[in-house]
Amino acid sequence: MSTPAERYRDLGLLILRVGIGIMFLFHGLPKLAGGPAFWGQLGMATNFLGIGFAPTFWGFMSAIAESLGGLLLLTGFLFKPACLFLTLNMLVATSMHLGKGDGLMGASHAIEAGILFLSLILIGPGRYSLDGRKCSTPTA
Repeated sequence: MSTPAERYRDLGLLILRVGIGIMFLFHGLPKLAGGPAFWGQLGMATNFLGIGFAPTFWGFMSAIAESLGGLLLLTGFLFKPACLFLTLNMLVATSMHLGKGDGLMGASHAIEAGILFLSLILIGPGRYSLDGRKCSTPTA
């Protein structure tokens, strides 16, 4: 017999994935729609990691990580790669906030989200996800 925590683990992961996935999808879509001028500004965040080339590319990749990553998180498809890219995106955001002198309060959202995504890489998407779906073969 399983404990309540074990019985509701997958439901808890579903709620977490859907909620955070929707939030990052809506957080990333305006960045994606912002276009090259906005992506260039967004990509300047990599300067705080010593990466000063191709800011438009890096800004576009950030917008993709948040919007597509949010969608993949929501569905639980390609879950671990999506969480990896979201973790890296939050690492860049954290370094930018700390580099600008925003302190922990300014960087807290990125730090918290990064911890969440890193943890989800280890935990997995749960049973109620496209990655967790079991394919059954018909029996004769």
